Amino acid sequence: MMNKENIRWGIIGCGAVTEVKSGPPYQNTLGFSLEAVMRRDIEKAKDFAQRHGVPKYYDQAEQLINDPEIDAIYIATPPDTHKFYGLQVAKAGKPCCIEKPLAPSYQEALAIVAAFKATHIPLFVAYYRRSLPRFLHVEKWLKANEIGVVRHIHWNFSKPASAIDISGAYNWRTDSKVAAGGYFDDLASHGLDLFAYLLGDFKEVYGLSTNQQGLYTAQDAITSCWIHKNGITGNGSWNFGAKEREDKVEIIGEKGKIMFSVFNDEDVVLQNANGVQSLFIENPKHVQQYHVENLKAALLEGKTHPSTSETALHTSWVMTAVLK
Repeated sequence: MMNKENIRWGIIGCGAVTEVKSGPPYQNTLGFSLEAVMRRDIEKAKDFAQRHGVPKYYDQAEQLINDPEIDAIYIATPPDTHKFYGLQVAKAGKPCCIEKPLAPSYQEALAIVAAFKATHIPLFVAYYRRSLPRFLHVEKWLKANEIGVVRHIHWNFSKPASAIDISGAYNWRTDSKVAAGGYFDDLASHGLDLFAYLLGDFKEVYGLSTNQQGLYTAQDAITSCWIHKNGITGNGSWNFGAKEREDKVEIIGEKGKIMFSVFNDEDVVLQNANGVQSLFIENPKHVQQYHVENLKAALLEGKTHPSTSETALHTSWVMTAVLK
């Protein structure tokens, strides 16, 4: 717990994700304020600050990190820079939230977590689905034993190549030096982290991956099978060159199943002996709002946040195991 009534945040990397998804919650949450942003392009940093009413802006991360009027840092840059900035924040002794995935590899993630542990500083990761009501309702069904003992989970995610993929224009999300798994790193991390939250930690993980289209340097077709520590089995496939988009998860139990989408705005569906129950639970306008509110509860009220450095480290281990 921090001995403060208000925590002053700074954001490193005020790009697209911070415009609606994650930036506003740091301003809207009682007990938090967004006081500074950083972007390497000073004009873009200034533009973001002026449009969002942020008092300070920088083009050097070190200036923001070491600003004595900034209490905590949110790192919203591509994953290949998370370790570089994260170690600096740990050295400065400030609580931190890092965008997912924690790092491109388990070893880098391990180094980040170790640095914060050594200084006894809280570290969180933006796996915000652990805080969304839609998936908390799935958790509620599981805890209520609505499908009996869970046996298996399956996720199929596919989508066509995008215009930027086909054009050959640079995209950091498909640059193997930034993210070896390409869109898998960016998207599948959300779902696999959610599965660990709903069903418990993974025990063994295996995977195969390849580049089928040759449109970029990262892998574009991945498949995996795994087993959770409690004996639940699982498998998944992710393909980023399919004809149609599909995002379908099935949790299969001895008495029924639960179906939902990780990314699409669709109903969560329960099917058991009582019939079929479908619920649409709307996400908030700023999708990280509940995640950030849980940050406040952790830092100012001493409560446990659902997405900690340890849970994110486990997800990094799973991701690395799939791609290995």
